[in-house]
Amino acid sequence: MFIAPIFLNQGDKNQDGKLSKDEFRALGEKWFTDWDKEKSDKLNGDQLRAGLNSALGPPNFGPPGAGRGRGPGMNLQGAEGKRNGLASAMGIEFKYVHADLEFEGQMLKDVAVRYKGNGTFMQSHGSLKRSLKLDLNKYVKGQKLAGVSKLNLHNNVTDASWMNEVLSHRLFRDAGVPASRTAYARVYVTVPGKFDRTYFGLYSLVEDVDNNFAEEHFGTKKGALFKPVTPEPFADLGDDWAKYKQTYDPKTDLNDKQTRRVMEFCKLVTKAGDAEFAARMSDYLDLDEFARFMAVTVWLSTMDSILGPGQNYYLYLHPKTGKFQFTPWDLDHSFGQFGMRGSQEQREDLSIHKPWQGENRFLERVFKAEPFKKLYLARLDEFNKSIFKPERFYKQVDEIAAAIRPAVQEESNEKLARFDNVVAGEPVQPAGFGGGFGGRRAGGDGATGPSPGRDDGGEGRRFGGPGGFFQPVKPIKGFVRARAQSVTDQVAGTSQGQTFESFGFGGRGGRGGAGGPGGFGPGMFLGNAFMAALDTDKDGVITRVEFAQGIAKWFEAWNTDKSGALTDEQLRAGISQDLAPFRGGPGLGPPGGPLLREQ
Repeated sequence: MFIAPIFLNQGDKNQDGKLSKDEFRALGEKWFTDWDKEKSDKLNGDQLRAGLNSALGPPNFGPPGAGRGRGPGMNLQGAEGKRNGLASAMGIEFKYVHADLEFEGQMLKDVAVRYKGNGTFMQSHGSLKRSLKLDLNKYVKGQKLAGVSKLNLHNNVTDASWMNEVLSHRLFRDAGVPASRTAYARVYVTVPGKFDRTYFGLYSLVEDVDNNFAEEHFGTKKGALFKPVTPEPFADLGDDWAKYKQTYDPKTDLNDKQTRRVMEFCKLVTKAGDAEFAARMSDYLDLDEFARFMAVTVWLSTMDSILGPGQNYYLYLHPKTGKFQFTPWDLDHSFGQFGMRGSQEQREDLSIHKPWQGENRFLERVFKAEPFKKLYLARLDEFNKSIFKPERFYKQVDEIAAAIRPAVQEESNEKLARFDNVVAGEPVQPAGFGGGFGGRRAGGDGATGPSPGRDDGGEGRRFGGPGGFFQPVKPIKGFVRARAQSVTDQVAGTSQGQTFESFGFGGRGGRGGAGGPGGFGPGMFLGNAFMAALDTDKDGVITRVEFAQGIAKWFEAWNTDKSGALTDEQLRAGISQDLAPFRGGPGLGPPGGPLLREQ
């Protein structure tokens, strides 16, 4: 949803909060002129992406208020009241539909199902296999399966081993951290007229972090559950909870005492002196649990987390202790496999003393405080001698591989070959983001993208030259061997490990810079959507006439009340309909919905 405010900010000349037909046309003319650097009256794919990066990139990136008080950086917050994450920030929203679920012979009627995910959703846009969330209770109150009311089916599109999430959640649980239970499921889908018990593939089945989870792990449903998205956790945003709400994304109803507790801790983190912070942080933070959480997070070098963009974890505020506890989430890039941050060597040798990237005042203060540091290093030393041993992971990988290999083979021979390679410890090239991020380029080779059902998510020419933006990463076996040695040496004081520089969305982390053809920015994701909509003769370039005609068509289609001016709501709805990147793939069905079967 971050695009709509930029349209308004740049095009609303009379500042009435709307875009008239003339303002919308003038904005399109300005963008085309600015982006047409060669003055050829046409835009190719590289020029289109560079233009989108310049128009939509930092400091513009992100919905209103999401970057409050921050400099340019990766802003993954959605619009106020919407879900957070990259997909939501780019205008993609998921709606529930009705379905029946057959699970091991048990039939559950009228369950709610929707797509889920951010990067995994976009990377799988050319395939039938999308990650799914099932809510058994939404339409039939009280409906549960073995005490669980929500299920997450993760497609593992980023993980050729299908094991990163499963083994990482297990590692957190072994370390004494509240973490989801996992399993595997073969998923078959029936949609009348489209699919008849079609095998979508092998999914990870991941327990939802909700009130049922809280009751199981914390003994009560009366606490507060949050899912923060911010590179600056516990920053002081003032005394109005409304300024915190989107950042902390509460998953439970909150009372005044709970909101005050969050804001009080934010003030302590932001304003207290070192001595006061060290003395009082344990009043708000369960230090032993956080030491365990951070020990595993850092050992796994999972940079798509609190260590990086500041996402993929839950906070639980216990009603009795008033302390925050952390729970991991979305671990498909664990075992040092988040290629957007650092080199393979840096991730294997990540510093245990300063593992985060850029500035993070919360982590800086906690890691500096002696009470936490003592617990954290003790947990690392303990786990080095037990659950972090490489041989333990080798055995786990081999055991799981034997169990799931037949289901992987059912998906495709290509996926099986990749699976066998990573199980053996051999790196493979990551699957690309077809239609943009690491995949086919707008206006370039294969610009129309992959056909539905492709195995690779749209492999093709990649951004950033040979090898693409993401280089092959070491599979689990290779990573744990190197990481175990690095952490052991750092705990012993014979090595300092490696730290990362700061990272900005479209900044230094992107090959080619924010505006370059290979730059990591909005143009990488949106280039194909613009090209597909505006290149009417499908010759791989957009002429000035095509651009103007497309802008005019958008205005007429989006101005649903025919008032002659586009409101913010109309812009958001139109962009979501026509420009949400990576649209396509299977719909989840006509009235009555699909029948999902899991085995």
